[in-house]
Amino acid sequence: MTSSVPAPLRDAYDPEAFRATAHALMDQLADYLKAALAGGAMPVLPWAPPAVNHERFATSFPEEPARSDAFAALMARVLEGSHHLHHPRYVGHQVTAPVPLAALCDAVSSLLNNGMAVYEMGPVATAMEHQVLAWMASKLGLPASARGVLTSGGSAGNLTALLAARQAKAGYDAWNGGAHAGPPLTVLVPRSAHYCLARAVRIMGWGEGGLTPVDVDAHFRVRPDALEEALANATRAGRKAIAVVASAGSTATGAFDPLEPVADFAQRHGLWFHVDGAHGAAASLSPKYRAQVRGIERADSVVWDAHKGLLMPALVTAVLFRDGARSFDAFSQEAHYLFHGDGDDARPYSDVGLRTLECTKEMMPLKVYACLSVLGTRVFEDAITASYDQARRFADHLTAAPDFELAVAPDCNIVCFRHTPAHVPPDGWDALQVRLREALVTSGNFYLVQTRLPGGVYLRTTLIHPLTGDADLEALMEAIRSAARP
Repeated sequence: MTSSVPAPLRDAYDPEAFRATAHALMDQLADYLKAALAGGAMPVLPWAPPAVNHERFATSFPEEPARSDAFAALMARVLEGSHHLHHPRYVGHQVTAPVPLAALCDAVSSLLNNGMAVYEMGPVATAMEHQVLAWMASKLGLPASARGVLTSGGSAGNLTALLAARQAKAGYDAWNGGAHAGPPLTVLVPRSAHYCLARAVRIMGWGEGGLTPVDVDAHFRVRPDALEEALANATRAGRKAIAVVASAGSTATGAFDPLEPVADFAQRHGLWFHVDGAHGAAASLSPKYRAQVRGIERADSVVWDAHKGLLMPALVTAVLFRDGARSFDAFSQEAHYLFHGDGDDARPYSDVGLRTLECTKEMMPLKVYACLSVLGTRVFEDAITASYDQARRFADHLTAAPDFELAVAPDCNIVCFRHTPAHVPPDGWDALQVRLREALVTSGNFYLVQTRLPGGVYLRTTLIHPLTGDADLEALMEAIRSAARP
């Protein structure tokens, strides 16, 4: 019988064509990785204005298949023009240089396309997710009964945790009754916390008052003595506080809030205790720096980004619940065409769509499970310890330099500082930092970011690339000095 499948469609699924293309791509990616890790003449970011890149990739998509070398040519353009996070002089955002093995797992995930909302659509990934989450919970010191989910980033993770807190502590069924089925709610949050928490309470319909700020100290850590006043402020505003949030590695400076006093406060007032450990929960892996998260084991919920401290590609975020049953509280609804109910004994292993924002979810746990299994856990422990050590050495070097000013001693691998050359008066320092960052980024020599603190504008580095060396940071200081010279 003659096949009715058009040749171009049949060819798009041809295993041998895929084999040849994949082999060529692996060689291409390996060559790219080698060049990026070496640094050298490769820019960290081949800077181009948005309009230029839009023009470079403007196209009329062909109706018929392109030439056999079209894919390799396109990938060459993508690799050349993209931001090179594997360059050792990438010290910018909290986005890591992922271990290459994880990228291969992403290819497997994409080819299998086993969406995980329903167990039978992702049986292997569901089992892997349970194991990955159990390992992460154990590292945090959470009880064996802890459960959780993997989701798409810290913003989704924090929203998931706060939804569970609402269902547990509101005193009414806000999921089914709506945001106005009871008294207006609020969450106590440090002023240094990530903006996604303010976004989450607005998504839940609580408005601006859904977040009650708590003052921080000179090191940008929450002040435990300010918690009672924040709770009183919420009460005076007619809000019922249901939760208190602490940061383990805040975004701007990497500050770790004192978790134990916050846990004491939450327990005293019957509040849900949530820790946003998207960046810093990974400190639990390091014997040397584990004390940074002392008290995290008392949290009702914790968010931890694997695409930061665990060197994974984005996005893989764990939302962990001390009481495993609470993992079902965030999204309490029925969808009988999907979820068939496996009984209470099977709940930890059941359809993950019952507990996540996503319905279709890629095989997130595959890359974490595979890398832990193949590379071992110690490589990730060593990466955390080394990056925190390096941040302290860099901070000492900045402090010793008369023309640099450290914003605050680093708690983790985030270092904020500014250049203060003698020829620039203090009232010109803010503008200088902005100009210096622009000069370094557009030149392609380094990639770093900036932040505004109470003292003004500071340059901000995240030492998240495991192969960034101290010599790279010394070169960064020299490049800043050079760019600042009149």
